[in-house]
Amino acid sequence: MIRIQYVYDLVGLILVLSSLYTFRDRANPRRITTGLFYALYGLAFILADVLPSFVLGLVVIAIVLLAGFGGVRTGSYGEADAADREASRARLGNRLFIPAVLIPLLTVAGVEGLSRIHVGALPLLDPTNVTLVALGIAAVIALIVAWIITRSSPVTSLREARRLIEAIGWAAVLPQMLAVLGTLFASAGVGTVVARLANHVIPHHSLFWAVFAYCVGMAAFTMIMGNAFAAFPVMTAGIAIPLIIGHFGVDADRVAAIGMFAGYCGTLLTPMAANFNIVPAALLGLRSQYAVIRAQWPTAVIILAVNILLMYAVAKW
Repeated sequence: MIRIQYVYDLVGLILVLSSLYTFRDRANPRRITTGLFYALYGLAFILADVLPSFVLGLVVIAIVLLAGFGGVRTGSYGEADAADREASRARLGNRLFIPAVLIPLLTVAGVEGLSRIHVGALPLLDPTNVTLVALGIAAVIALIVAWIITRSSPVTSLREARRLIEAIGWAAVLPQMLAVLGTLFASAGVGTVVARLANHVIPHHSLFWAVFAYCVGMAAFTMIMGNAFAAFPVMTAGIAIPLIIGHFGVDADRVAAIGMFAGYCGTLLTPMAANFNIVPAALLGLRSQYAVIRAQWPTAVIILAVNILLMYAVAKW
């Protein structure tokens, strides 16, 4: 069985190997602390299942301290000059998009096809994380295709991975940190508070307003927390489970999938999602750090409206 941990191990290995280049990069004024940041981050992926919770907590605290005290900086990456990049782009043309397009296509194919395959008594893909395992397999295949198209090497890919992860910087850890924050909020009873508020505001006989409150709430909480994974346990415990799933009997898988998509609309609208919105603005050299959000908000609002109607239509079937 291909377990989700294999995907985490691969991500962690890339981070640890990238950190070795950082430790040697004398152009980085904080090469030791920067390298330590990414090495610890990678080890957290690899060893999370085997390290005691207390030790893993110390690793997380060390990561936060390294980032919080300015220990994470960018360095030198030996990039090709603009003329060489333009020549390479002209030579490869639209073939450059093939690996990127392959990832979602192969992920869907893996979820729909490989999830039904068994090797003996065991499923081929980890049944608890089919989508993520399929995504990991798709990414590996797309990477191999990229090597073939560009006639590049794994070493080049590793160097580019390091350049991109260091361009993102400390914001790379935000998804995991905010997901934990969402779990803490749920454990603290925020979902219960939301449920009580929803009971006073949402008409019990109206499926549409329950769906509307859940989808808009997912987007709004995502804007506050910066990540849909953080908003999901709070809004699902507060509105989706007691009302949409429990009271109206809508299929939980469909509610969860569309609800997360509604949350992602909030991701497009908030500077709290720094790795998605603020970092790209910096990488592209845009005049305003909010330029990406300004370009995305009409799309986000339209998709959120579509998600509301889609969940309502699915619930009525």
